Amino acid sequence: MAWNANDIPDQTGRTAVVTGSNSGIGYVTARELARHGARVLLACRSEQRGQEAVRRLQHEVPSARAGYRHLDLGDLSTVRGFAKNYDDERLDLLINNAGVMALPHSTTADGFETQFGVNHLGHFALTGLLLPQLLATPGSRVVSLSSGMHALSNVDLDDLNSERRYRRWVAYGRSKSANLLFIHELARRLAAAGSDTVAAAAHPGYAATNLQTAGVRMEGRHVAERVATLANRVIAQSADAGALPTLYAATAPSVAPDSFTGPRLQGWRGSPAPSWRAPWTRDDRAAQLLWAASEHLTGVTYAGL
Repeated sequence: MAWNANDIPDQTGRTAVVTGSNSGIGYVTARELARHGARVLLACRSEQRGQEAVRRLQHEVPSARAGYRHLDLGDLSTVRGFAKNYDDERLDLLINNAGVMALPHSTTADGFETQFGVNHLGHFALTGLLLPQLLATPGSRVVSLSSGMHALSNVDLDDLNSERRYRRWVAYGRSKSANLLFIHELARRLAAAGSDTVAAAAHPGYAATNLQTAGVRMEGRHVAERVATLANRVIAQSADAGALPTLYAATAPSVAPDSFTGPRLQGWRGSPAPSWRAPWTRDDRAAQLLWAASEHLTGVTYAGL
């Protein structure tokens, strides 16, 4: 029988942080974790949208223990602020969900190309800053969301910020490959340290979220926005279905370190299953070089790993 949200084990007593959880897959992930007993912190850039999401979640799940915390992954000062103000000694689940896709060229507050900066560097810094709580919590997990679109491109270690030439979809693919290389190296380091914290990755397949329309809307490309909106309605699976691989990676028993979970049917839709990944996302040397570069760029090191 296909795994679904009803199969999530009891999460009572556990604490979860879900980035980018005011809408889409992130919201569904936070809601279902709360429905099964977890205390959930919705880590979002917009206070208004984040607080509205908390109210919506508490309306849908009256027993929910949920709160909003400000986090802008495009501004490392807020990432540091989030970690500094994190008020729990334990952290069972860190869901690195937030992301941007195929945006016109721009840079973060710290000067990084936005897709690489938000999708990879922001989450790299956040995970490292919350590492003490993760390591102190038996059975904790880090789940990072990649995409089947990682197959568009490996990371370019000589041009991480796409300064030579910017192509939005290539930059997106690089950022999603970076997510998988990060999990690959994090899993290796956790094992070497003897930690039982699990680092795993997931992707939603083609799910109807605002990712598909954000970039073209920013550029005023109205025809492309209408096409993306129609595709979301006709082809894509729901955000509820798209969140299942994340929820599986976060909660299912015996999830393997460095695993990659996605939809069963050609990686597009369906119940969670092991997903194909490009060979370069298991390249030990590339993962170590990306890790070193990420430490240098963010100023965040992983004490104990």
